[in-house]
Amino acid sequence: MSSNAQKLKAMGWAFGLLLSGSALTPVAAQSPQLTPEQMKSAGDTYFQRCAGCHGVLRKGATGKNLEPQNTTKLGQERLEKIIAMGTDGGMVNFDDILTKDEIKNVATYIQMPPQAPPEWGMKDMMASWKNIVPVEKRPTKQMNNLNLKNVFSVTLRDAGEVALIDGDSKKIISRVKTGYAVHISRISASGRYIYVIGRDGLLSLIDMWMENPGIVAEMKMGLDARSIDTSKFKGFEDKYAIAGSYWPPQYVIMDGDTLKPIKIMSTRGITVDGEYHPEPRVASIVASMTKPEWVVNIKETGQILLVDYSDIKNLKTTTIESAKFLHDGGWDASKRYFLVAANASNKIAVVDTKEGKLAALVSTKKIPHPGRGANFVHPKYGPVWATGHLGDDVVTLIGTDPEKNPQHAWKVVEELKMPGAGNLFVKTHPKSQNLWADAPQNPDKDIAESVAVYDLKDLTKKPEIINIAKLAGLPESKAIKRVVHPEYDETGTEVWFSLWAGKTEPSAIVVLDDKTRKLKAVIKDPKLITPTGKFNVLNTQHDVY
Repeated sequence: MSSNAQKLKAMGWAFGLLLSGSALTPVAAQSPQLTPEQMKSAGDTYFQRCAGCHGVLRKGATGKNLEPQNTTKLGQERLEKIIAMGTDGGMVNFDDILTKDEIKNVATYIQMPPQAPPEWGMKDMMASWKNIVPVEKRPTKQMNNLNLKNVFSVTLRDAGEVALIDGDSKKIISRVKTGYAVHISRISASGRYIYVIGRDGLLSLIDMWMENPGIVAEMKMGLDARSIDTSKFKGFEDKYAIAGSYWPPQYVIMDGDTLKPIKIMSTRGITVDGEYHPEPRVASIVASMTKPEWVVNIKETGQILLVDYSDIKNLKTTTIESAKFLHDGGWDASKRYFLVAANASNKIAVVDTKEGKLAALVSTKKIPHPGRGANFVHPKYGPVWATGHLGDDVVTLIGTDPEKNPQHAWKVVEELKMPGAGNLFVKTHPKSQNLWADAPQNPDKDIAESVAVYDLKDLTKKPEIINIAKLAGLPESKAIKRVVHPEYDETGTEVWFSLWAGKTEPSAIVVLDDKTRKLKAVIKDPKLITPTGKFNVLNTQHDVY
């Protein structure tokens, strides 16, 4: 067996294979116990459903610390109830996602000591790298008739695929096999390539110029990952790509055309509190278009890195202290300031990328989760950026214009009331007078299946609540059809929503007219399995939100 294959086998930490031989080694006489088969299944479930919030080593971040000293106090029965029913703090209920046995075994699993997974270095990355279609054999011009600016890359979470959907015709162009539970799709500066990253660390490069768009390169950059972006500064378009992993805690810089790894940088280190952390995960990465820099956000340490890619060999990095635990964020309308949620600290960190320093730390309601956020001009406060919250029932508006509206800059100027907590994404468009907000993490079925839409011309009005699930015409069931991730089309006249149903239940993409808020289309297909994030090429390429 090759060393790479041995390491992949050793990934059993993620899939519950924490065994020595054929039997578990007890930690103590009364330690919780699982059979090898149960351990494998529970570890698999934890990796896929829980590690993103609670951490691979279970030290907590967005979610609580799940080490045995905390979980054993709650006990088996209480843990099962929490997993099944969710919490008001933003944890989704899993009673319609997992079986009773799966819930029971995960509750036992998290009372057992966590195991550190193996590392993943350059030899492993190179062994996994596949330059499927070399650059010289790729098209020199677009070989299809697609309007590439209005193509959507749609994550099919449990299928391990992305669906490429023509935004003009609403037809599925193709389904591309990628990593498990693709977290995001990012577009190259030229608009030609789509970079996708799965939660299993597999990177896939899709060439949209091909007659049938497909994968031309792939590389496994870690065992658990979330973020990827490209070089966008003038003169560096499509030259480099960067991806960050949850495990091992590191980021890798690659050739932008082939994904061949060039340089790996560890993120292990000291938190803003002055303590060492063994698992500082790379939460999100964005590319500046005003400097040859990436903004790399390190979750557990609360450090924001400005990585200068003008000289990869002699890499220069600016480290900005903010707050724990960094997650996702987006640019303000000027593209100078980057706003990122330190969600477990209930703060938004504002980075001035022109000056290379922290501009502000803004306190918010519980667990902000902006996605990329939403920019618009408030009739009273001027330019603002919006974020929703996993843990509170508001959409927070923060002033973003320190030059013309300094009295409102980097302050919470207004909080829009939501029907409940559990928001993941807010979205608007420069051509729109609407602000859309989902609530897929809310345990209430009606709230999770609906969206709130605010009239930006009159924010004193209550939002209109639209039940997207009912519009889709899917079969009735007790399971929640969660509405997630509003995304605009190229023209800013349509809003697309994912209906995220169960793995074995019909899902759909629902398209509304932004101006009239009326149904325009429902995209259904038996193989449209658990759609979540949707990324319009033009809007993602140019950070329009």
